[in-house]
Amino acid sequence: MPALQRDEAQTRARLIDVHRYDIALDLTQGEDRFGSRTVIQFTARAGGDTFVELKPAELHSVTLDGHPLDPAALDDNRLPLTGLTPGAHELRLDATMHYSRTGEGMHRFTDPADGESYVYTQLFLDDVQRVFAAFDQPDLKAVFAVTVTAPTDWSVLGNGIATQRDPGHWTLAPTPLISSYLVAVAAGPWHSIRTEHAGLPFGIHCRRSLAPHLDADAGEILDLTRRCFDRYHEIFAEPYPFDSYDQAFVPEFNAGAMENPGLVTFRDEFVYRSAVTDTERQTRGVVIAHEMAHMWFGDLVTLQWWDDIWLNESFAEYMGYQVLAEATRFTDTWTDFAVARKGWGYDADQRPSTHPVAPTPADVPDTASALLNFDGISYAKGASALRQLVAWMGEKDFLTGINEHFARHRFGNATLADFIDSLARATDRDVHAWAARWLRTTGADTLTPVVREAEDGNWSVSVEQTGSQDGTRPHRLTIGLYDHDRTTAGRLVPREPLSWDVPDDGAHAATGGRPALLLLNDQDLTYAKVRLDPVSWDTVLAALSGLPDPLTRAVVWNAARDMVRDGELAPTAYLDAARAHLPHETDLALVQGVLAFARTQIADHYLPSPKLSAPLEQGGTPIHRHTALATLTALSRDILRRTEGPEHGTEAGLRLTAVRAFIDSATSPEGIQDWLDDGSVPGGPRLDPELRWRILGRLATLGATTPDAIDAELARDPSATGREGAARCHAALPDPAAKQAAWDALFTTDGEAALSNYLFTATATGFWAPEQHELLRPYVARYFTDVPALAAARGPALAAAAGRYAFPDTFVEDETLRLGEACLTDGDPSPALRRKLLDQLDDLRRALRVRAAAGGA
Repeated sequence: MPALQRDEAQTRARLIDVHRYDIALDLTQGEDRFGSRTVIQFTARAGGDTFVELKPAELHSVTLDGHPLDPAALDDNRLPLTGLTPGAHELRLDATMHYSRTGEGMHRFTDPADGESYVYTQLFLDDVQRVFAAFDQPDLKAVFAVTVTAPTDWSVLGNGIATQRDPGHWTLAPTPLISSYLVAVAAGPWHSIRTEHAGLPFGIHCRRSLAPHLDADAGEILDLTRRCFDRYHEIFAEPYPFDSYDQAFVPEFNAGAMENPGLVTFRDEFVYRSAVTDTERQTRGVVIAHEMAHMWFGDLVTLQWWDDIWLNESFAEYMGYQVLAEATRFTDTWTDFAVARKGWGYDADQRPSTHPVAPTPADVPDTASALLNFDGISYAKGASALRQLVAWMGEKDFLTGINEHFARHRFGNATLADFIDSLARATDRDVHAWAARWLRTTGADTLTPVVREAEDGNWSVSVEQTGSQDGTRPHRLTIGLYDHDRTTAGRLVPREPLSWDVPDDGAHAATGGRPALLLLNDQDLTYAKVRLDPVSWDTVLAALSGLPDPLTRAVVWNAARDMVRDGELAPTAYLDAARAHLPHETDLALVQGVLAFARTQIADHYLPSPKLSAPLEQGGTPIHRHTALATLTALSRDILRRTEGPEHGTEAGLRLTAVRAFIDSATSPEGIQDWLDDGSVPGGPRLDPELRWRILGRLATLGATTPDAIDAELARDPSATGREGAARCHAALPDPAAKQAAWDALFTTDGEAALSNYLFTATATGFWAPEQHELLRPYVARYFTDVPALAAARGPALAAAAGRYAFPDTFVEDETLRLGEACLTDGDPSPALRRKLLDQLDDLRRALRVRAAAGGA
């Protein structure tokens, strides 16, 4: 499928205006294909040639203004329209289309729990042509009127209110002007909960087998939805621009959610089957608020070309965290953002594949390159930049500028220049200069305090700035000052903080003796890596958990994380800090974030396994992965001892987090096998399906379970999640036949035998294990030989999954780098796979540098 070039899109936009699509979808033609008829009303401004996109199983007929065109003229999913005359035209196409199993186009899923089937569209970024014919670019907005023929026991959802004319025949209300990639249809025997708010129909929907779980959480989901909806109406002058608001939790969804106007689709893991922490509930709330922000920024006002995708995502990311904190019980969202999202941005920004938050149009010449920019820069860094912008220009002026932007471009398209111009109208600050330094440059600044103490007890501080592309990125931040509490050991008390502009403020002189801790970017208002001076670092080692504000603690933990990644802090020192302070930590997001970094990065990548190389040394004692895992299980036990008893609230969330960490870090089956046999952790919780599969997966990795035990668990839990758990466990078994079977499943491209996107990911994540290196070693070279053909055959979504989940990242060795670089040079990987390989290989180089800096092999 050829990528649409930007210059092609510009030429087509100059030639035609598109007014209306009438789309008829027939979902009754079997499990593999569906019918698609499209009528497009458009006007040519001048005579000329263009094309329409379509990727059919079979194109039956085409007429232009009543005259037949040859379906055989369809070439590379483009149908040429030649000799257009100025004026109105009508294009009709009748086709049969393929259902997808990769989450692209029209995805079809059959639920193993009850045999019911569901279909839904995911048309971003250029997958419209997999469902109906379209002039598929964001600046050719049109009205979309859709009818659907479906099995009579199905219900149909779409962008507008759906009406069933007679059994199996549905009409969706025509949309206002929207871009083609935002059209949405979801059909199946949905379990639906409907209500009304602000005079509009609201609904939440899931597959029937998840009905009890959606019912249990419906009150919370709808309450968050209403509160966020009302808050957006308080801060945005433009009212909600569509006729209804449905949220469908759909199976095997590739993204977290998609902002289709009037019908937001979410991955249905957000319908929780098992116990979750309050932070995970908060994450679901953030996603709800994020997608709702898109109704205005992205749907009402849409980017003109894909170089401005950051405007959609950065804005929604910022507003999702901010509005949830303002309107709901989840008031500490920015702590979770700091510890769970911001590192994603820092990591992406330090790779060779980094790009500006706002790339130039020349940097995004086609849709394939645009798809690569959905990363931590467009989301986390962009949101951080907007948060810094709000701190710099003030929230009132920022919102005034946003409302100006909506008013000027409603139901139209806009560019970065339009956005900045709208903000500039609302403030006397030089927003254009700010944007040039923040949005057009790459890299993360590093801010280091320089503290000087005088003999009279006075002191001064200045800030050293290094790192960003032009070295002059401005930062408005807070410097936190903390002293030891004289009455309570291990606690720190704040002084009045300093407000600071970097690089403008120079040195600051102070009296009263230097504080025990001086922390740059306290409250995390800017995007920069920070360092601590030696006195401050000694303070946090002793009293990190004694800092009063969780967001302050998050900034410190992020500084430690960055120092480990940069080779400035030994991985074992991070583990020591976690061991000392996490048992006393009360913030769930922090515990989850620190444990995740310690388990997946430090243990699995930054510390060698004892059989692979010489271990790191710490005080003459060998330190390797096994020792790190033992530290994490001991830490988890400490948290469990402190939290025994409660079934709900923060303590229960801390306990659940510790149980998960203990399972994932277990180095022997003792203990976790007893939990599985008993169906409960002593002192709680009881084992739900998620914990049972988690334990079984760890036992499989350790070679302490059997295929029969895995199949028995699947019989106990025959759900889609159970099927994924079984695939993960079978792939994790340290048995040559199991590994070969998993490999064959991953790399087959043969039609129905090919794994769906979720089963592929489950199998891949079970396959590689540091405990099994000798067994897995032959597959490292095979990966780089086999993966280009898989990516080419199965498309961008599977290519990205193969690059992310099937990559042999636990082989932190020079040979892995050599094989990967050879694949990039000689293997001709697809764009999506190439990007993932570039990032994975850079992470591998970093892991090797971290090991070398710490004294390991």
